[in-house]
Amino acid sequence: MQDQRRVHIENIQPQINNGKNFIKRVTGQKVNVTADIISDGHDVMAAVVKYRHEKEKNWKENRMHEIGNDAWTGEFTVEKQGFYSYCVESWVDYALNWQYGTLRKIKDNQKVTSELLEGAEYVKDLYDKASKPEKDYLQKLEKLFSNEASYDTAIAEAMSDKLKDIFKKYPAKILANQSAELRVYVDRQKALFSTWYEFFPRSASAEEGKHGTFKDCEALLPRVAAMGFDTLYFPPIHPIGEVNRKGKNNATTAQPGDVGSPWGIGSQYGGHKSTHPDLGTIDEFKSLVNAAKEQGIEVAMDFALQAAPDHPYVKQFPQWFKWRPDGTVQYAENPPKKYQDILPIYYESADWKNLWKELLSAAMFWVEECGVRVFRVDNPHTKPFYFWEWLIAEMKKKYPDVLFLAEAFTRPKIMDELAKVGFTQSYTYFTWRNSKAELTEYVNELTKSQQKEFFRPNFWPNTPDINPFPLQGANEATHLQKYFLAATLSSSVGIYGPVFEYMVSDAIPGREEYMDSEKYEVRHWDWKKENKITTLIGKINKIRKEHPSLQQTNNIEFCDTDNDQLIAYYKYDDKRENETLMIVSLDAYYSKQGHVKIPLHSLGINHGHNIVVTDLITGNSYHWDKEWCYVELHPALPFHLFKIQK
Repeated sequence: MQDQRRVHIENIQPQINNGKNFIKRVTGQKVNVTADIISDGHDVMAAVVKYRHEKEKNWKENRMHEIGNDAWTGEFTVEKQGFYSYCVESWVDYALNWQYGTLRKIKDNQKVTSELLEGAEYVKDLYDKASKPEKDYLQKLEKLFSNEASYDTAIAEAMSDKLKDIFKKYPAKILANQSAELRVYVDRQKALFSTWYEFFPRSASAEEGKHGTFKDCEALLPRVAAMGFDTLYFPPIHPIGEVNRKGKNNATTAQPGDVGSPWGIGSQYGGHKSTHPDLGTIDEFKSLVNAAKEQGIEVAMDFALQAAPDHPYVKQFPQWFKWRPDGTVQYAENPPKKYQDILPIYYESADWKNLWKELLSAAMFWVEECGVRVFRVDNPHTKPFYFWEWLIAEMKKKYPDVLFLAEAFTRPKIMDELAKVGFTQSYTYFTWRNSKAELTEYVNELTKSQQKEFFRPNFWPNTPDINPFPLQGANEATHLQKYFLAATLSSSVGIYGPVFEYMVSDAIPGREEYMDSEKYEVRHWDWKKENKITTLIGKINKIRKEHPSLQQTNNIEFCDTDNDQLIAYYKYDDKRENETLMIVSLDAYYSKQGHVKIPLHSLGINHGHNIVVTDLITGNSYHWDKEWCYVELHPALPFHLFKIQK
């Protein structure tokens, strides 16, 4: 194949799977683009990163600059939600090459009369592009370059930055080469920064022994808002199946009065587009959603695509389930867990197109009827990737504000793939990372590898499904440590609320499951109760809202300590206008002392430069002027959250 172009563009970053998948950003963020750009010879090259929103026809472009070894870098800022395309364009810039070559000759004391005549041709080519003042200037240059009597003035102008800037502004782009287009999807800010609180609506009643309602949940909104949470997540609010209903503590047979698991969805009272009659009506749920918005809270719904044996789908659409020769459907399993009250949906059904449309309509129902804009998706890794890619894309076409959190505690590459096909946020392994080495390695993996371009972590210390061993029988300090680490390592954090804040951690022996799990029974909580944990959670959440460095995950640097029971990390916002330093004792029972190495280079200061660090939890300030600084932490308050002032 014949081709006159001279420039090769390679290794463009960021990109995922050679452009098959898109990277992710939120509005106002930058996309830093790098590429290897090479050409034959020694001519001056130029390059731009080009970008445009999916609703724009024309490209915008920003200049790139070389950073050494034929590597180039540039950036652009995404302002609107939706898809942007971006690519790299490069060319041999003959005008700049002329200016650079002429300058070298002048420095070598060579006469450049002929070169000036050549330059006159380059400036004439810009007349049609330049503004009126620029054109006047270029016409002046043409005369200068053609008049040997003005030689000294001509070479001064030829080498000027003013002319160089005009050449850059109006490049000729002769035989330019352009890379393949890549994509970035841009979400609203909440995709990156969110603070989740989970409780069961049926346990919201202030009266013990009474089933909670949406009205009871509405009464709790001021409490949730006061603690600084902006997302209130409910387990499924739909009718619960009566066939094969689970009893307390996951008993196979329910006793009279047992309420069952909310994830066993569907009964005579309806399915995925209905509410549980004991919770209230659709209108009452809508009222709750609207009341939450007034408090600065979004209600997140659980999107669990499965059916109880008596779900209306089973009778209306039997082809959506896989029937065995004996006329039964194999119930759901996740060994060692068994879900006899749940029938998995059969995605290989011959009627799969209608199945997909119905499941999309179930999500659309809550978006359009009740204003829901956030979904926590139950076990997405047990459904096809292509299904999720389609469903999320269809939803985003009409409602780009909608966010999806993937509840997928599974193999790493599967979790990554769910993020790549469109999930906004993802549950993580943070729940099981406890030591300094484990935490450091995991967070670096999330923030320093390619994962940072597509995987947005949401750190949860616990969930109704997971009562991790370190929290079983744990003291107050352990709970404080876990929440602080989650809330300051990741910009998105969540807790299964009352169980965590009241340190209810009795477990089924030998298992990471709660005894007397709220998944299978109504619990009563003293919602008026406040303690040290609720107070500090509220304070930490308030600080997160006030400090941009804590509203992102990727700008993080771990600091050396001389005590492995102390973990320290430095965070900053993109403009480095807000910088924080977190130091945490990982010992929940004894005081720990040690020295922390301050990241002087990242802070842009030298040893001996005085900085003021103010603990935003206690208000205490300290003056540090050394690279290694002493700290001491006690289980009563096992962390520092320092704002750095230089």
